[in-house]
Amino acid sequence: MMEPLADEQTLSCEQQKVLQRLNILGSVPETQSYIISSAAQLFLAELCARFAPHVATLLQRRIERQKVIDQGTLPHFLPETQTIRDGQWKILGIPQDLQDRRVEITGPTERKMVINALNANVKVFMADFEDSMSPVWSKMLEGQINLQDAVNGTISYVQPESGKSYQLCDDPAVLICRVRGLHLREKHVTFDQQPIPGALFDFALYFFNNYQALLKKGSGPYFYIPKLQSHQEAKWWSDVFHFTEDYFSLNTGTIKATVLIETLPAVFEMDEILFAMKEHIVGLNCGRWDYIFSYIKTLKNYPDRVLPDRQVVTMEKPFLSAYSRLLIRTCHRRGAFAMGGMAAFIPAKDAAQNRQVQEKIHQDKRLEATNGHDGTWVAHPGLADTAMAVFDEVLGSKPNQLDVMREHDAPISAEQLLQPCEGERTEQGMRHNIRVALQYIEAWISGNGCVPIYGLMEDAATAEISRTSIWQWIQHQKTLDNGEVVTKALFERYLTEEVEAVRKEIGAERFEQGRFSEAAQLMKRLTTSDALTAFLTVPGYDYLA
Repeated sequence: MMEPLADEQTLSCEQQKVLQRLNILGSVPETQSYIISSAAQLFLAELCARFAPHVATLLQRRIERQKVIDQGTLPHFLPETQTIRDGQWKILGIPQDLQDRRVEITGPTERKMVINALNANVKVFMADFEDSMSPVWSKMLEGQINLQDAVNGTISYVQPESGKSYQLCDDPAVLICRVRGLHLREKHVTFDQQPIPGALFDFALYFFNNYQALLKKGSGPYFYIPKLQSHQEAKWWSDVFHFTEDYFSLNTGTIKATVLIETLPAVFEMDEILFAMKEHIVGLNCGRWDYIFSYIKTLKNYPDRVLPDRQVVTMEKPFLSAYSRLLIRTCHRRGAFAMGGMAAFIPAKDAAQNRQVQEKIHQDKRLEATNGHDGTWVAHPGLADTAMAVFDEVLGSKPNQLDVMREHDAPISAEQLLQPCEGERTEQGMRHNIRVALQYIEAWISGNGCVPIYGLMEDAATAEISRTSIWQWIQHQKTLDNGEVVTKALFERYLTEEVEAVRKEIGAERFEQGRFSEAAQLMKRLTTSDALTAFLTVPGYDYLA
């Protein structure tokens, strides 16, 4: 296997050839060039040569599978992998510093946020290059620099306006890096004249720049893998990890990953995903918001499975409860963690309102902990204490709940996972969806992917739910509580009115300085198209530098 070479060493002819196929189109300031050194570029080029071509095949497989579902065949457990589900195998193992993950915080890789997240009362910080990041090229580079500084313990930040200083505490949370999904490209880097998978760019730079320092301090290169839809995609990641460990002469299983089960197809292949990545995987996560989005997208042609207002689609709903319980049972049977989902609330300044927020967090986390989840997510440091108290009470002195097997549960069927969801579709809910999606899309195309809106920390997933819900209501001509049938014309009228409502809320100056007209146009195009666009971030990427 080819050894990576330092920048000053002479590259072999073979290495020169593969490196010449990689082209950095984005501007890299000289002060940041170390983060994407020639040795890092060589590693990225080697990954692209071996693994980038197969991504198109995997994405085409998604399309073909969706066609079958659209034509009337509902998702189901795969008969051809029954032996994997029936087998008695377990995953390889879990590192010591990942044994206790009872509360994790997530957020983008902006410098101040990284410091605050690592200093919070949590066990893990998931630094997110995906749903809470808008992939502006400069921000992707800065994010990698921020994470390297965090790993090295040298990260600091001074607020320009106030002069307030932020420093890393002595015992920060464990760092996990979430890379982009397979559907997202990095247009500022090409290989053989084609934009490379964003996932490979994020993985290569984080791994290359940090694996030695992480291992030296007793941790390791840990990743969250989003948006998987099949065990074939999990096998692709397994191959990437195995190649990387061989390339750097590391033991098998040095790289560890947690996979988000946030697509409806993936919930039917959890055993298979664990098996495909068994040397590297440590757990699965209930990515509840994206899962709801995927439920809409996957079952878009089924009029009996149209969801109500997103505010009433809670984890108590039967199809989501089945998803959570099946994930726990599946993971614990294999020795893997079953991580809970995101609490998107943020603390309120008003004391009474804040008590209500904390109570909602308490109830949500209590349900997860008593179900048997090993940990949970919060979006804001101000919620960490509440979530931690719930899991402390349930876990006691145990680091996790791998012993909770749920073996007495009745088997969970495909019908339960696909069960229609009761609830109203309301004018208020539709208008709220429009306002949230409009403001989030405007922020995203302006370079900000993590946005507080109406008391929630919104990321791409909630905007996706908002716009796909309305798209599906239009397609099936659903009726709102005011008696109006949802049509393209009704949506366009509501959109016009809600654009004005947002203008009044935020003020004319902020509105005019922003990109709200472009956001409204993009939302209109996505919501009124005859075919459902799979991800708003794909056309949205055209708006970014």
